Amino acid sequence: MMTRHATMAWGWPAILLHGRGLAPVAPGWTERIRRFGFGLFATLAIVGHAGQAAAVEAGANPGGERFEVTSIKAVRSTLVDTIAALRQRDVARARAAFEAYDSAWNGIEVYINARSKDLYEALEHGFQARIEKAFEAPDPDIAALLAEAQAMLAKYDEAVDTVAKAAALNPLYDDVARLRIVRANLREVIPALKAGNVAKARKSFAAFDDTWDSIEDLIKARSADGYVAIEKGMIEIERALMPERPDVAQVTGLVNDVLAKYNAGLAEVAKEARSRP
Repeated sequence: MMTRHATMAWGWPAILLHGRGLAPVAPGWTERIRRFGFGLFATLAIVGHAGQAAAVEAGANPGGERFEVTSIKAVRSTLVDTIAALRQRDVARARAAFEAYDSAWNGIEVYINARSKDLYEALEHGFQARIEKAFEAPDPDIAALLAEAQAMLAKYDEAVDTVAKAAALNPLYDDVARLRIVRANLREVIPALKAGNVAKARKSFAAFDDTWDSIEDLIKARSADGYVAIEKGMIEIERALMPERPDVAQVTGLVNDVLAKYNAGLAEVAKEARSRP
């Protein structure tokens, strides 16, 4: 995918849709459009092989851990950071660490939900719900929070152990997780802006932009139109985040539009994953 940054000075060019003609385009967009056209021809081939890359990756190193396991383990550090901050009585840092957990958890929770409803309920609707509510207090009970966070880490380790010992799920679950992991960055933009943290909003969007390339073919395979709409929306979001004080309502609308298209593609992959053994 060609970089979007070079397009900003040129404005949004016309995109080839449904065989219609093209308006003049900025330098670099010829290649983007060429690649999009190639993607249309490749769509049927991709649909029949969704998840194949994940299967190859999982089998390439038989002695290594599955993507599922490494992804779940990667989230654990956010809980460790939460506990460390609470031990130092640094509520602000603990809250930020737990927010990072929530974002990362959203990417991989599909694995836990598929493996054990009981573990999922305990982590999502038990520990997480109680800890988030405790952090809402103006003067949180640090001792109680620390105890909850430590118990949550123990339950999370139980989940890691359960996943590590289980047989691999079908490879489409890895595609679902990859899509959710990348999406997590975009989901952070609106809350950051509403909290007045423009720097975080920009950083989160940049992270989404940087990782979009890794999963864009999964979206393109389900809907070429949805893929183009997301690409267009990303350019508009980047542009809207450029002012010193971005228009929160404008950015919120643009992000929600992209998320809607993204979620439609994700839902298709998730449906395929659940339908296969």
